[in-house]
Amino acid sequence: MVDVIRVSRDDNPAPEARREWLVTNGLGGFASATISGEITRRYHGFLIAALPAPQGRIVMLNDLDVAVERSDGTVASLHESGRFLDFTLTVGLPSWRYDIDGLTIEKSVMMPARHNMTHIGFRLIGKERAVRLQLRPFVNFRRIEAAVSEPLTAGYALTAHGREYEITAGPDLPVLRLMMSGCDGASFTADGGSRRECEFPTEEQRGYDARGPLWSPGYFSIEVPPGCTATLIAATEPWHTIEALHPDAARRFETERRRRLVAMARPAAREGLAAELVLAADSFIITPVGRVADIVRAHAEGDEMRTIIAGYHWFTDWGRDAMISLEGLTLATGRVAEGKWILRAFAHYVRDGLIPNMFPEGDCEGLYHTADATLWFFHALARYVDYTGDRATLSLILPKLQDIIRHHLEGTCFGIKADPHDGLLSQGAEGYQLTWMDAKVGDWVVTPRRGKAVEINALWYNALRLLAQWLRDAGNREAEDIARRAETARESFNRRFWNNERGFLYDVVDGENGDDPSFRPNQILAISLPHPVLDKKRWAAVVDAVEHKLLTPFGLRSLAPEEPDFKPRYFGDLRARDAAYHQGTVWAWLIGPFIDAWLKVHPDEHEKARGFLAGFETVVAEAGIGSISEIFDAEPPFTPRGCIAQAWSVAEVLRCLVKIAR
Repeated sequence: MVDVIRVSRDDNPAPEARREWLVTNGLGGFASATISGEITRRYHGFLIAALPAPQGRIVMLNDLDVAVERSDGTVASLHESGRFLDFTLTVGLPSWRYDIDGLTIEKSVMMPARHNMTHIGFRLIGKERAVRLQLRPFVNFRRIEAAVSEPLTAGYALTAHGREYEITAGPDLPVLRLMMSGCDGASFTADGGSRRECEFPTEEQRGYDARGPLWSPGYFSIEVPPGCTATLIAATEPWHTIEALHPDAARRFETERRRRLVAMARPAAREGLAAELVLAADSFIITPVGRVADIVRAHAEGDEMRTIIAGYHWFTDWGRDAMISLEGLTLATGRVAEGKWILRAFAHYVRDGLIPNMFPEGDCEGLYHTADATLWFFHALARYVDYTGDRATLSLILPKLQDIIRHHLEGTCFGIKADPHDGLLSQGAEGYQLTWMDAKVGDWVVTPRRGKAVEINALWYNALRLLAQWLRDAGNREAEDIARRAETARESFNRRFWNNERGFLYDVVDGENGDDPSFRPNQILAISLPHPVLDKKRWAAVVDAVEHKLLTPFGLRSLAPEEPDFKPRYFGDLRARDAAYHQGTVWAWLIGPFIDAWLKVHPDEHEKARGFLAGFETVVAEAGIGSISEIFDAEPPFTPRGCIAQAWSVAEVLRCLVKIAR
């Protein structure tokens, strides 16, 4: 059973101003704002449509002013101070209640799956008389990454076809289609186009332009009697699709779809926090509508095309994030077919022995500057095969895996190559950030970590061991050579990475400045992976040190507080934020590897391991309601930062909840 998340105005003097809601459509599109109704980010709006390349994601319906027409001719805004009663998230779908002159009005938002369409519904609760609403849409069509100060296109125009309305802004931009549904008597008043200057305070906090124009063609007016729901439909879909998805039926379909998601998850994920995260997981699994050729190829092979959005609001799909998230998002949730499709899709993307690091917004081609995503691919595939026993998919991908290892042994892009002397994997190229600690501002790579990084070599050893076993199972004689290389890497790792003076692992060896003793969480992967590279006698020392220096209620710090580069807060403009991104900032996803390693040292203490996840019980009602943020400040009160909903944060907490219960 999924818990209902409720936020009341009595919970906090201004709880609604710092919390955000998110609804997604399975294409990468979404709707989102603060629960107070304010749009405070460039990414906020009621319809952010995911469109084919090169358009990418476009903010189509930026805002919606809602007011009640009083009998004396005045209007009262729904979002004036004091009107808000409460916000509720039920099976992942948001609704609000407002009080105006003793009337209780409920607002709801949903997006039909796989459609660039938003339904915004309004109904009266518990009153005999009708109420008349005014709904004024505001627009400034722009890509989600564009500054809010981007000027309005000169060509905005409204056309009407009966009760169907279209807003256009020139031939290079999509059409926004608007229609009222559900209650009779809706009218539209075109007032010549009004302009409003909007403040975006979160953009200002982040060091960006924070003031921009919005345009409105007029407003809808509709009487809402008791028992009727008036719905504004906003879409880029064609009219026949809009007409086919009646709001009442679409909401029933979507509610039932979400309940089925919980029912098909593993038993331990069907109630409480885990069930909430099953629904959160759904927001990240998408069909990348812009990559038409990939969709056609997948269909020709009998697959559907799926990928994983790394986070909302601004990330696209990233290879590393997808591979780390795959078990939690698709296997723990029972969506194993989609896990297979994601793995097969990324296998097709392999180039020069690498999977893509990320796909830029609105682009069909990936960027490949990553040293670890491809090694995480081995891990994700292994978890999938362990869950499903699907040896056919393994056999299909096995030649790609051999090609990947061959490229790593011989050397591939960005200086990624196994050292022939010690078998360890080195990486690094001027101007590139290749590990997960990948912050870069202009030409400044904040944490370059060139050389032999500790988690890269833990993943390298794990990949070699996996490939050796898979080749052995297939009767391939190359297996023994790969196994020997794995053993060489293991021996070298334990000789080179152990910092005897400090009693834990170096973060990088053979770096630009020698061996780096910075205390970071990366070393936990030397224990947490299925094939741990670190000698067992040293596990307890590393786990204890990480627990005492890095563990917080919301994940692991990215750098120990005693280190000179430690930053306690992630705040300010881009340079200030990126300077802190991996220099102390807490990452929620790291709780997964930590719990894996901790349970290897304390195998009988599952209740204490469950306690490491207790903080996430409350965080789903903060920041991004119903989800888990990307990062948190490194010191109390551990303020949520970054993306309000992050795939690997959700995935790793969910995976651990299922693992501990099992």
